[in-house]
Amino acid sequence: MELRYKEVPRARQIYERFVMVHPEVKNWIRYARFEQHHGSIPSSRDVYARAMDFFGDDNLDEQLFVSFARFEEQQKEYERSRVIYKYALDRLPKENSQEIFKYFSQFEKRFGDRRGIESIVVSKRRFQYEEEVKANPSNYDAWFDLLRLVEEDDDLDAIRDVYERAIANVPPSPEKRHWRRYIYLWVYYALFEELVAKDPERTRQVYRTCLQYIPHKKFTFAKIWLMFAEFEIRQRDIAAARRILGNAVGRCPKDKLFHGYIELELQLREFDRCRTLYGKFLEFAPTNCTSWVKFAELESLLGDSDRARGIYELAVDQPLLDMPEVLWKAYIDFEVSQDEKDNARKLYDRMLQRTQHVKVWLSLARFETAESVTRARDVYRRAEKALRSAEGDVEERVLILEKWKEFEDEQGDESSRADVAKRLPKKIKKRRAVTLEDGTQGGWEEFHTYIFPEDEDSAPNLKLLQMAHLWKKQQDD
Repeated sequence: MELRYKEVPRARQIYERFVMVHPEVKNWIRYARFEQHHGSIPSSRDVYARAMDFFGDDNLDEQLFVSFARFEEQQKEYERSRVIYKYALDRLPKENSQEIFKYFSQFEKRFGDRRGIESIVVSKRRFQYEEEVKANPSNYDAWFDLLRLVEEDDDLDAIRDVYERAIANVPPSPEKRHWRRYIYLWVYYALFEELVAKDPERTRQVYRTCLQYIPHKKFTFAKIWLMFAEFEIRQRDIAAARRILGNAVGRCPKDKLFHGYIELELQLREFDRCRTLYGKFLEFAPTNCTSWVKFAELESLLGDSDRARGIYELAVDQPLLDMPEVLWKAYIDFEVSQDEKDNARKLYDRMLQRTQHVKVWLSLARFETAESVTRARDVYRRAEKALRSAEGDVEERVLILEKWKEFEDEQGDESSRADVAKRLPKKIKKRRAVTLEDGTQGGWEEFHTYIFPEDEDSAPNLKLLQMAHLWKKQQDD
């Protein structure tokens, strides 16, 4: 009614009493718009400011900030508007800032520069990641995304705060598979302190705390031990690096830890320490052929061939090995490099006493081919005889004969080629019944097999079968 009679001052007094009696956000906004409508921009701005003071930091409302910022935008006070949006984002809880994000994004797209637009996008992404880690603190991938986002701001205290929040979420299960992603939070934290913050003492503390968290009696992470030792080396503290690795192999020995410790001593040219470590390593894992080979290679490089040969002998005498073929090959190659061909032949003979595998025979044949054609031919003859007597895989015997034929084609004469040719089998096609998983007949399938010359006498129907195949071929022609 007062406005109808153009009594603006009276209407203003009524609004003043109204917002005191009914102090709701919508009433303050209505009062500010009243002042704006009647051309009193300073008064409208003052109403918004009084409203923010009235509600204080504990009762701030999203709609009040949005209205205030859009008011400043209408007055072309873009910096004021931007400050209000940022102030709101800093003060309001993330879950109550959806409208702020929306209008702030629109504002920056219209009036901001590229940096401002990127800033609001980053803020929105950070809000999303914060919500994800809040909903599931064990979602380590979300923590990684949040950390990458925070590290772009170069605020060391803020970055450290996020790292501390992330590493506080220790996996509840003592199974290593649940720790694999979590442990990389510590890795990145340590690298951040060393490379970005350049704080060696905090880096050292990160590694120590990480090692305290890991249940070493159940499992460990060699990566952490080795990174800690490498960090101390970069700090020029070799003694500390040795203490770390010595503690590691003492508390939770692993192949990777031993290899890392040995590699360190090799770089320092501490060969006696390497020998000691190899000894401890092989006591812990005597089946590890790679370690035996590397130990022997070290002695060979140091010029002590007798020690290297002794190590190989100890290795091949082990009752159980994980990759014996690797060990035997390395031993033979060592003897060949020492120009001890007779020793290499003896090793092949010892290996053939343990296994008649076709690869061993072929390796021996290649070795003898480089030395003597007669010896190589004798190896092929022995291999064919041994595999025939063993009655093992027919394919292995066929492979030996094929390699023998190739050898004779290159190195032999007519007589030797004929000798191999009469030993070659014939490849024939057969049919057999197929039995399904439920035991029923599933029809027939064709397969190929080999008939050796000595088998023909025990197969009287073979000649008849050959004649039938010949007749069918003639009919097809």
